[in-house]
Amino acid sequence: MISFFRRKTKIYDKILPLTVDMHSHLLPSIDDGCKSLDESMEIIKQLIGLGYKKLICTPHIMGDFYRNTPEIIIEKLDQLNDKIKQVGLDIEVEAAAEYYLDESFMKRINKAEKLLCFGKEKYVLFETSYMNASPHLENVIFMLQSLGYKPVLAHPERYVYLFENYNEQLVDLHSKGVLFQVNINSLSGYYSRPAKKIAEYLIDQELVSFLGTDIHGKRHFESLLQSRETNHYKKALAQPLLNNKLLEI
Repeated sequence: MISFFRRKTKIYDKILPLTVDMHSHLLPSIDDGCKSLDESMEIIKQLIGLGYKKLICTPHIMGDFYRNTPEIIIEKLDQLNDKIKQVGLDIEVEAAAEYYLDESFMKRINKAEKLLCFGKEKYVLFETSYMNASPHLENVIFMLQSLGYKPVLAHPERYVYLFENYNEQLVDLHSKGVLFQVNINSLSGYYSRPAKKIAEYLIDQELVSFLGTDIHGKRHFESLLQSRETNHYKKALAQPLLNNKLLEI
């Protein structure tokens, strides 16, 4: 029997494909992302196939675990770009970082050390503990802004401490000038149902500034394809995201 009560899918106008990914872990053997240069190259080829023209790698910097420095990151970036040039891929690859909000990060800020950022607006991508809210969050936001940076909170939909009261807390953070980057894979429920719900809420409220793959390896790519087919992904693309503006630099 043919159903006459099929759910209607809204068609969004002015949808522009993403050409820039600003959150990935493609630099090989530097954190929990790609394990080899070959794996990095395989994923980059797949991302080119999806229409990406620029990738910004953001390896973890954690004081007690991933002790990456600008020198380490740039060396890995140069190795990756040398390989890209060698095989003739048409893609631009840069690097920034995903800073973990810990004592090490706070010391960098207090010393006014130069941070790895992206875009002419000096966007700084940072994350917090998944389980516990940081008592230093508001101070870190204020200090970053005082130093001329624009703070971008990575995947706010994934923080368990926000699950119960996410709407008020995230709206409050946004009002303080924090930009939000949502993981595309959250839209298919890859991480959890609550993360999917919050990601959809942020898109519904037009609070998302960036969509990122946050791709760590081949295991994320199949889910990425599924997530790009969701209605909320298409809805986000119809909003004034900042991803593609990074191609203009």
